[in-house]
Amino acid sequence: MPRDSSATKARLLDAAFTEFAAYGIAGARVDRIAEAAGANKRLIYAYFGNKEQLFDEVLRRALTAGAESVPFDIEDLPGYAGAIFDHLVARPDLMRLRLWKLLERPSATGLEPDAYRRKTAEVAAAQQRGDVAREMDPADLLTMVLAMAQAWFWAAEGEEAGQSWSPQRLARHRSAVVEAARRICEPKSADG
Repeated sequence: MPRDSSATKARLLDAAFTEFAAYGIAGARVDRIAEAAGANKRLIYAYFGNKEQLFDEVLRRALTAGAESVPFDIEDLPGYAGAIFDHLVARPDLMRLRLWKLLERPSATGLEPDAYRRKTAEVAAAQQRGDVAREMDPADLLTMVLAMAQAWFWAAEGEEAGQSWSPQRLARHRSAVVEAARRICEPKSADG
């Protein structure tokens, strides 16, 4: 029976996501990834090249899935911040993976710069139309909205962010994210 390479690649990427989120690139072990995926470790090199290229593919896949799950909405930046927050609650390992990327591969490029430039251009256009506050540079405004959505996951609360929050605490955190984003995005009135 022929091997299903797409299923094997998917298992390897899932296992690699878990490994990289837990240990970063330097601490990740190809043997553990292969074992968790039920695959031969040589397939990792055959399919992805080296460990850094595997990490890049895992990150690309996670960013693509995130963009599909949480589409950018210039018409509702506070709602967009809330949707990112919800996505991160469901996948707290994404924040760990992102942190490892920032620590171990800060100059590696991929989808992020292009997506960020596109979103910044949409913010600038919305500012020109008067739909979004103009007091901040478009890149600064977008960065603040993204930072608000992620803030609770970086905050040290003495518990695993998102995983042990009560429904009430989760709702309060989400509400604070959305309200803070609304306040910085809301255009100022002509008389105010």
